[in-house]
Amino acid sequence: MTLPQIVSRNEWRAAREELLAKEKAATRARDALNAERRGLPMVEVDKEYVFEGGDGKATLLDLFDGRHQLVVYHFMFAPEWDAGCRSCSAFLDQIGHLAHLRARGTEFAAVSRAPHTKILPFKARMGWTVPWYSSYDNEFNYDYQASFGGEEPYERPGMSCFLRERDRVFHTYSTYERGLDGLGSTTSLLDLTALGRQEEWEEPRGRSSALGAPAGSERIRYHDEYAD
Repeated sequence: MTLPQIVSRNEWRAAREELLAKEKAATRARDALNAERRGLPMVEVDKEYVFEGGDGKATLLDLFDGRHQLVVYHFMFAPEWDAGCRSCSAFLDQIGHLAHLRARGTEFAAVSRAPHTKILPFKARMGWTVPWYSSYDNEFNYDYQASFGGEEPYERPGMSCFLRERDRVFHTYSTYERGLDGLGSTTSLLDLTALGRQEEWEEPRGRSSALGAPAGSERIRYHDEYAD
């Protein structure tokens, strides 16, 4: 095993400050990239999808649970499989408490092609409480390029974001595979959405008040203090 070089405390501090400058530059570049992502156009979802969830049938609009935004995790779980993908399971394990996401008007849900009768026992085994829906009877996974048919069908993990304007639903963003690296926290998921973290410093201006509430950081509470 090759370990880091051993140096004095002053030498370490100098190397750390040099790296810190690069880290700050990367943060500014990430902020600019997030702003560019929020500047993407959106497309209206005019196709009817019916999912199967814990409360029975649900439309894409229902998955919002009344909130303005929806982040969907395309969980790899094909109908013929007996269990969900190990990598997708590791990803879902790191999803934090959804109360912080919901406080910013954003819902999170997993969607898989496996029938709900297979999803339910696996979800119980993993101890997850996140909403998880089956797209077994619709083309959702295919339309959003998480599943592919043909002679060699395959699945890939991904994330798709949607925005709701009353009863109209719009697709704003999708990413797949390595695009999921570094995701899982509340802020990283919000950074994928059209409304972002809803902070006053974010570009484009004006979206911090889109939900008629204080800026994002001002809404942070202990997760048991939120009024749903």
